[in-house]
Amino acid sequence: MVTQFQVDAAQNGETANRSADKFVIAGREFRSRLIVGTGKYKSGEETARAIAASGAEMVTVAVRRVNLDRSKESLLDFIDPKKYFLLPNTAGCYTADDAIRAARLGREVGLSDWVKIEVIGDERTLYPDVQGTLEATRILVKEGFTVLPYTSDDIVFAKRLVDAGAAAIMPLGAPIGSGMGIQNVASIRIFREMITTVPLIVDAGVGTASDATIAMELGSDGVLMNTAIAAAEDPVLMAEAMRHAVTAGRFAYLAGRMKKKLYATASSPLEGMVK
Repeated sequence: MVTQFQVDAAQNGETANRSADKFVIAGREFRSRLIVGTGKYKSGEETARAIAASGAEMVTVAVRRVNLDRSKESLLDFIDPKKYFLLPNTAGCYTADDAIRAARLGREVGLSDWVKIEVIGDERTLYPDVQGTLEATRILVKEGFTVLPYTSDDIVFAKRLVDAGAAAIMPLGAPIGSGMGIQNVASIRIFREMITTVPLIVDAGVGTASDATIAMELGSDGVLMNTAIAAAEDPVLMAEAMRHAVTAGRFAYLAGRMKKKLYATASSPLEGMVK
């Protein structure tokens, strides 16, 4: 019999025994392994409803795209900082200097001393400038920031980011906003094997719930997404689907899938059959 506690735990992305499977970044524990963005929604109200449906606790906000002086309606009017952990990001920055400046601005206006670093290297693909990302990470870590860098699936640079003090590694699964799903399965598996001291969070490329499940089944500690929810025909319903998808993928990873076989195996044993 499934208890209400177990149902509630599953809906929040938890196992009944949470102590055995914690999602911790820089010493802070989160119940949900889904991190959501706040761009591309039709309205602030829709943003708030989708975030609530996702069950996410951590929400990213672009420092350069938010009205920080609050003189007019702002995205921040729809996100309760007492309920959600705000993660400023440096979206739209094309140099390390710009990203560093945006991170400092986010901290100065009281958003957070955490930052998701994005240094874009190519305008068409929005692939990260890994060298610029590494430079920004090193400087901001020294200034006391908790840095979560968006990066390519280059394991060499990922290790350098860890050495520089990154609190998590966030490789793309496919180009930002493409919705193509996880296109680099082998790379994510390599990351999972070799990145063990900080969380591994797949960032970018998810298009639908099955993509999020695959990311988690590969062993990712979390998934960050925005467009997959915001651009859906029903963003609120898609947000709820993503909530369950991340939970399902995590449970499947922990459970350990069966081995694939070339030939069939009977589900029922032949021994003891009535002849």
